[in-house]
Amino acid sequence: MPTYEMPLLIRIMAKPELTTTLKRVAQMIFDKGGFIRKMENFGKKATPYRMSVHERVHKEANYFVFYFDVPPSLTCQLQDEFNRDIDIVRSNILKHGEITPFDCTLNEELLPPPYRPSVQKLMKINEREEKKKEKYKFKHNSGLSYYPFQR
Repeated sequence: MPTYEMPLLIRIMAKPELTTTLKRVAQMIFDKGGFIRKMENFGKKATPYRMSVHERVHKEANYFVFYFDVPPSLTCQLQDEFNRDIDIVRSNILKHGEITPFDCTLNEELLPPPYRPSVQKLMKINEREEKKKEKYKFKHNSGLSYYPFQR
């Protein structure tokens, strides 16, 4: 099952009503055979524009994001149920990109710049470039007692 991301705008209401709405949304996902990976709360914010949904005008909403797995064939049914819910102002189901593992480099980033491996690598590259740019210098052990190209 692919992972989906659902930004959800819920109308402004008291906390007990808000929790029952969130439980109802979660139960709809569970009823379709899905499971919730993560849920994020972005708090109460003003909407980008006035939204008129279910014969009400909304200027503010509670912003949530659900990350869940559900069979692809059932996303349309879920979206239809969310559109009919009077507490939900706006919802959209998007396919979430694959989560790729990465190496944590926090310890390296907290080091002072001269000790970071990435900075040391850049310093070595700079040294090589400077050696290439060096002009020919007069060698005093050439047998001449003077610099022949002096003006």
